[in-house]
Amino acid sequence: MKILLVNKFLYQKGGSETYVFKLGEVLEKYGHTVEYFGLENEKNIVGNSAGSYVSHIDFNEGILKNLKAPFRIIYSTEARLKLRKVLEKFRPDVIHLNNIQFQLTPSIILEAEKYRKEANPDLRIVYTAHDYQLVCPSHGFFDSNINICEKCLDGNYLHCLKTKCMKNSRAKSLLATADAYCWKYSKAYSYIDKIICPSEFLKSKLDTQERFSDKTVTIHNFFDAEKIENVKKENYILEFGHLSRDKGTLTLLEAAKNFPETKIVFAGYGEAEESIKSVPNAEYVGFKTGKELKELIAKAMLTVCPSEIYENCPFSVIESQIYGTPVIGSRMGGIPELIREGKTGLIFEAGNPFDLTEKIKEIINNSDKFIRNCKSVSFETSDSYYEKLMKIYKG
Repeated sequence: MKILLVNKFLYQKGGSETYVFKLGEVLEKYGHTVEYFGLENEKNIVGNSAGSYVSHIDFNEGILKNLKAPFRIIYSTEARLKLRKVLEKFRPDVIHLNNIQFQLTPSIILEAEKYRKEANPDLRIVYTAHDYQLVCPSHGFFDSNINICEKCLDGNYLHCLKTKCMKNSRAKSLLATADAYCWKYSKAYSYIDKIICPSEFLKSKLDTQERFSDKTVTIHNFFDAEKIENVKKENYILEFGHLSRDKGTLTLLEAAKNFPETKIVFAGYGEAEESIKSVPNAEYVGFKTGKELKELIAKAMLTVCPSEIYENCPFSVIESQIYGTPVIGSRMGGIPELIREGKTGLIFEAGNPFDLTEKIKEIINNSDKFIRNCKSVSFETSDSYYEKLMKIYKG
């Protein structure tokens, strides 16, 4: 099959890019031809045979400096034209959409459907939802103060504007609201054949709106890694990834004060770095990847995913257990789906350092049992994911 993977960034930037590039590798391993469509950027590591990409606009420059931005956030004629060139040259069997909002825009779905009608009636259009944008204008179900907010689930997106959910900006929230209404009343999303949700939690939110409920299917993100045997655990607790208040880092720092003899290690990046330095038994080790991160996870007594926002399917929770390390995760979003409660980890109330403290004590006091259980844990692999994906691709 010929598969076009669409994502606005074609270089490593975040979770959706990790998914897209890994998926491309898997598809090619099984003999499929894969090309990519997204924004033009000198950092791009993948591309397409037509050499057609959408010009980049930095929306952070502000509306007054960039008068085209408000229109391109909602609808992009350029993106449609550039996509058409790729479709005519590559002639894909499947268009697999990922992170397309605000730069590529859902207008490209209209072009995909037009191409299907004119050139390939068997074309499949698939979408992987990496966040909650389809039902939440700010993408994350939180307001300007990073408090959980589900007011827009009923389809009344004016809540976003009223509370300035989009980065506490009236102008940005207005655009996000306009974008949500535009594509709510457009037929674009009706042309998608299937929406892949990486968590049951995300699926449950999309299913609240009838226009999505008959299209959604849950497949957890895949992760291939060899388990590490005979690792000597060290006396530290680990949080890795984005380190910030909304990710729960400050809650973990508060709980850390109850374990003065245990080192709490933080690896990654984020605005909580200065707060970490103020806690005596906390250590910030910077951003880690590859073998260094793998060993850091494997040697930890336990890892903590203390997020205070709705996570989808965090790789950190999966990765920890595969490397033999129990996880304490907050009861937020898709996190609880990934932890075998009482066996490979525990769930605590988000934002509650007292509950987190008790959960840490429980795992430390029963560490052998939790570590042993992690050795038998299994998650979605690239092979099992591929089998499920092919059923979607083939309809």
